[in-house]
Amino acid sequence: MLADLETIVPLFDGYRCFYGKTTDPAAARTFIAERLALNESVIFIAQDHEGKALGFTQLYPSFSSVSARRIWILNDLFVAATARGRGVGKMLLDAAREHAVRTGAKRLALSTAHDNPAQKLYESQGYVRDRKFFHYELELE
Repeated sequence: MLADLETIVPLFDGYRCFYGKTTDPAAARTFIAERLALNESVIFIAQDHEGKALGFTQLYPSFSSVSARRIWILNDLFVAATARGRGVGKMLLDAAREHAVRTGAKRLALSTAHDNPAQKLYESQGYVRDRKFFHYELELE
């Protein structure tokens, strides 16, 4: 929700920095605000009992033509450094799974860096590394 924008911005900026981008809260705010205003993503936020944001996950809708069903792309998962190792990532993955089931999705899909230690978390939650398909990208800028 747009009401949560200021809670999400520092987390999203931290996520971008984790992947080597320079901190840019204004760009983070604009990007997240656009996704929410256009209803292009679903974001779940983990907060402690005092309301402090601990992490977030962002899902983008997509579809499987072969299955003729919706899929959700778990595009972003980030837990603040101070909250890691406390089950926050698992809670966010659970929320994403519950959302996917509730919306009748065929599957959740995610990609991560080869050296991302979160791979162990994903695998512990039943995610399986794709061995059937190669994934390609075409950079446009």
